[in-house]
Amino acid sequence: MSLAELVLDAAIALVSLAVVMSAGWTIQRQTGNSGWIDAVWTFGVGATGVALSLAPAGGALWRRAIVAALAAAWSMRLGLHIVKRTMKSGGDPRYARMMANWGERAPACLFAFLQAQAAVGALLALAIALAAHAPGGSPWLQDVVGAPLMAVAIVGEALADAELARFKADPANRGAICDVGLWRLSRHPNYVCEFAVWLAVAIIGFEPSAASTWLGLLAPAIMYWTLRYGSGVPPLEEHMQRTRPHDFAAYAARTPVFFPTLW
Repeated sequence: MSLAELVLDAAIALVSLAVVMSAGWTIQRQTGNSGWIDAVWTFGVGATGVALSLAPAGGALWRRAIVAALAAAWSMRLGLHIVKRTMKSGGDPRYARMMANWGERAPACLFAFLQAQAAVGALLALAIALAAHAPGGSPWLQDVVGAPLMAVAIVGEALADAELARFKADPANRGAICDVGLWRLSRHPNYVCEFAVWLAVAIIGFEPSAASTWLGLLAPAIMYWTLRYGSGVPPLEEHMQRTRPHDFAAYAARTPVFFPTLW
């Protein structure tokens, strides 16, 4: 991908996601339900990434098609999961806490926060485009490693979400902490798999001789920091520590917080 194409794709991604998250802000203001925000973001990132992948900007057609299909699968799976969760349980408590802290400035602060999310989403969509338009007409090691890893990560995240949903649906588990299946290996296996999705995208697009492809490495780095130290793990674990201190302490003592310990 040339510098001009990279700049154009970045501009398209930024504008597209800014519009998408403005729509997410409007939906939240009209419905009072903040749960729709993450669904809008997920669909927006996926749609932008797919559109940039399929654009005729160089690269092998088969690679562009595979990356676009995997990005669409990630977006639709996760987005529909969030939609289902939102329709069932309502607003996201993380946004509720932030808006309560913002007070009267909540609408303006939320809009600014969602535009920051749009910028992150644009970077992720650009990473998808870089993977799709990676140089080389024949499969190389990055394709052989990255594409299966992304597929496995999408399936793994879906499995983790399904295990958690089944656990919560059982009345016998009311108030308990899920520690079955993948949740025995990590306290946040869905987040581990989400990080792996973006690691796979970076792997597919990584070409040391092309300076632009190094931008793709920002996707898994930012996603890891966000999930592990930002809006992912910390608020969830704070909630569990506050509501179920003894159960959480026992769970935390035997289960790694993020990456599983396999030895």
